[in-house]
Parts: sequence; structure tokens; C-alpha cells
Amino acid sequence: MATTRQWHLASRPVGEPTAENFELVTVDRPEPDDGEVLVETRYQSVDPYMRGRMRDAESYAEPWDVGEPMKASVVGEVLESNDEGLEAGDIVTGDLLWAEHAVASADELRRVNPNLAPVSTALGVLGMPGVTAYFGLLDVGEPKPGDTVVVSAGAGAVGSIVGQLARIAGAHVVGTAGSDEKVNWLTDDLGFDAAINYKETDDLGGALEDACPDGIDVYFDNVGGPITDAVWPRLNVRARVAVCGQISQYNATEVPTGPRKLATLIEKRARVEGLLVSDYEGRWGEALERLAGFIDSDELEYREEVVDGFENAPDAFLGLFEGENIGKQLVKVADGSA
Repeated sequence: MATTRQWHLASRPVGEPTAENFELVTVDRPEPDDGEVLVETRYQSVDPYMRGRMRDAESYAEPWDVGEPMKASVVGEVLESNDEGLEAGDIVTGDLLWAEHAVASADELRRVNPNLAPVSTALGVLGMPGVTAYFGLLDVGEPKPGDTVVVSAGAGAVGSIVGQLARIAGAHVVGTAGSDEKVNWLTDDLGFDAAINYKETDDLGGALEDACPDGIDVYFDNVGGPITDAVWPRLNVRARVAVCGQISQYNATEVPTGPRKLATLIEKRARVEGLLVSDYEGRWGEALERLAGFIDSDELEYREEVVDGFENAPDAFLGLFEGENIGKQLVKVADGSA
């Protein structure tokens, strides 16, 4: 029987994950039942939210079991189909396994048009990160022309799209990032009005004052921690805060106590709202159509960093917490035959 490889959760990390928390396992390649298809992974996504799935704790995403395969968004090619809606050679995307091959029900997959854009974009700008940015900014943040929008992790897969959508909406856009290379990409290539290297700034509050002289109307938070603490006193009346991620806290063994923030909301009459992209499941088509249009008109740029080789998937994931990636981090698993 043909075999395939999977990455399993070997143990639950304490603090920052390490390579010892992952185990590469060779298993028999699965065969599809009625209504199922066999998918060969071309690209696998790694995302910060996966850190929460490594814990044995209740969250919006179901924890992985120790000794079992982990899950990820993948884009791949249908090798075998027992469903009349899909056929061999189709390119699809869905939440499958950290695996070279996986079986899935056809209704769990979305067909990808390889003529629209590179298929890898189905995991980035034309996938979950892009849709998260679209609805998080436009539905939750509600930017208006002339607003000041600040996005933390501005050079990440979500933040880089948020900032550009805010620019398209006519806002003054400021991003935070962790290197001069990222800062330069945001301002020189993506059209951010300003960007702050928080790792090289002694006075983050002062840097925000300089970049946002009229205060902050929309804050798109991917990070939490000291960056959010610095943003808070600079919120304008009726500001909107979209809480998408808190990567600065994901590896914390104890939850730190920062400045007390709720009193500011009384004074500013500001609104803070968390968001999950799954809440917009029925509206993905709207977001993907508009995002594809912005790409086609050269109003929206994207960047992908691709780690080659399935065996390197844990390294790609661990690099997220070192701030190594610019744009969307992917793992290339196979070239495919289609």
C-alpha cells in the first residue's frame, strides 16, 4: 500500500513551542469512501492561532490531541474522487491535516480557480487571512475617509491586507512591525502613511503621537500587549477596535496584567469587538470577489514567504513567533501534476 507522511502533536508545549512538540509519522495513504476525495497537498498554511490548538484548553478552535495529526488550511490537487461534484485534477482548499495526502468530504472543500491567481493565494490574500482582514476592517472597524487607522503586525498576512484596504478606503494608515525591512515594505511598497519599528522604539507612545497627530479612529489589533497599551490612550471619541489576534500573549505561561483599559472606553465612548472569520462563512464570495478585483487593478499587493519541504513545516510554524515572515507564511509540500 502507498504511504504518506503526517505531522503529529508529540507533546503539549509549555511556553514557546519547540521542535520536540512535533513528530513526523509515516502512515498508509488513506482511500476515499463514497462522497469523499483524496487530496494531495500542494501548500500548507501555518498560522499563529494554531498555538492555541496545542493547549488542552477550551477555545474557539478545538484543541489537537497528543499523538494525533494536526490540522491546517491546505490547497491541493484531487487525486481520486468518489463524489460527482469533483474530479481528479481539480484544485481545492479546505481544513485538512498536516499531511502530504488527506481524505475529505467534498462538501468540506472549496474549488480553487488556478487561472485567477497562483493557487497559493487561496491560503493568503484570497483565503482566510484576506477574508479576515476584509470583514475585520470593513465590518468591525468601519473606516471612513480621513480616519486614522492603526494596525499592529502590519507586515503580517492579515495586517498587510488591513492596511491596504484602509488606504483604499481613504484613511491615514499607520502600521507597527518588528524590523526596518518590514517598515520599509509597508511605507515604500504598500502605501502606508507611516510605520513604526516597535523593537527599535524607546517611546512607543511618542512614536504613535508623531504618526497619528489627530488620534486613532480605528485600531486593528493582531498583537496585544505593550503595543495595545500604547494605542489605548490615543483612541478618539467613537473609536472602533477590532481584536483579531493576541500573538504577544500566545506563549505566556501566566497572563500579564497591563494598564486598566475600561475607563478609557467610558471617556471615549469607544467600541471594542472581537472577530472570528468563521462568523462570515456565508459571505466569503463577496470578500474574495472584491479582493481579487483590488489585486487585478494593482490596488492591493501581497507577499508570500514559502518554506520548501513538508519536513520543514514545524520550522515554518515556529518562525511565526520570532517574527521571521513578511506577509503570508506557507509550506510548499508538492508541485502537483495538474
